[in-house]
Amino acid sequence: MKSYTEYLWFNTKGRKELVNITGDVEKHVKTSGIQEGLCLVSAMHITSGIWVNDEESGLKQDLMDMLEGLAPFKPEYRHHRTGEDNADAHLKRTLIHHQVVLPVTKGRIDLGPWEQVFYAEFDGQRRKRVVVKIIGE
Repeated sequence: MKSYTEYLWFNTKGRKELVNITGDVEKHVKTSGIQEGLCLVSAMHITSGIWVNDEESGLKQDLMDMLEGLAPFKPEYRHHRTGEDNADAHLKRTLIHHQVVLPVTKGRIDLGPWEQVFYAEFDGQRRKRVVVKIIGE
């Protein structure tokens, strides 16, 4: 069994953003040389997540609207008593989740026909990272 680890770094222009990282993940799977195994993609910050879905602008906006409806920005969050103003970002990350595990088959991530991998940022404009960990043979 082999393993390979790489990091993707982000500093988004906006506070909330979806970044398609499919190409980066595919590149690292290829570089790893692993033909059959698993690829973990995990956001290493508590206000960002990983989302797998379609690269379609309407769907991406629908997702952000849904998350805003479920976890809107509002000043009365208890977390804000710590001096922070990003409680909604923590909650949005909880709804999206922080990581995905993708199958690796014949040296490639094995996604469905429309699936893409996204870094989901909810409190951006500062440097953050994602770990890509590939294990297999």
